Amino acid sequence: MPDRYPPYQTCHRRFQEWVRAGTFETVLQTLVRDVKERGGLDLTECFIDGTFVIAKKGAQGWEKPSGARVQSSSQWQTALVFFAVSVGSASPHEVRLVEQTLDKRWVQEKPERLIGDRANDSDPMDARLAAQGVRRIAPHKSNRKKPKTQDGRELRRYRRGWKVERLFSWLQNYRRVLVRYDRFLENYLAFVFLACIVIYIRSYF
Repeated sequence: MPDRYPPYQTCHRRFQEWVRAGTFETVLQTLVRDVKERGGLDLTECFIDGTFVIAKKGAQGWEKPSGARVQSSSQWQTALVFFAVSVGSASPHEVRLVEQTLDKRWVQEKPERLIGDRANDSDPMDARLAAQGVRRIAPHKSNRKKPKTQDGRELRRYRRGWKVERLFSWLQNYRRVLVRYDRFLENYLAFVFLACIVIYIRSYF
């Protein structure tokens, strides 16, 4: 530990420089790719879900300053693996953020199966992802009027969806992620990346 830390202004200025340079996401991307090269990232079964965090009034990039959403696409094996994170407004329905999250993945390959909850039940999205080689698995909504499209055998994979909730629990152990204190979206996202970096290092290194 250093004998003395720099003043707050110096730390904040350096943090802003790293945010503008994309340093946090670059470090996280490097960790994810390293784990994949060592065989620790299996994309045959991935889980996706969204969670809400409170945003302070006046937060930039939010349609409604009373809330925000962090959506994370997750893959699990013997330990935590996730390969994409996106942050968006709390206003759009969760299903609209699925493809946005996939577009922000840190590996070139897409998952073979993407498993979500009932909020992700969408035939048009299933068709779009199927055209990209991604099989969508999500329980149908209780009020669904269209014919069923999900295979009951594959739906058994949904039982392991609790693991993505555990990911959110781990991320929300960090106060700067649990509540969005930052006015600027890029600052908050940088803290989300930083929390992901810590989780990855503790899990694999």
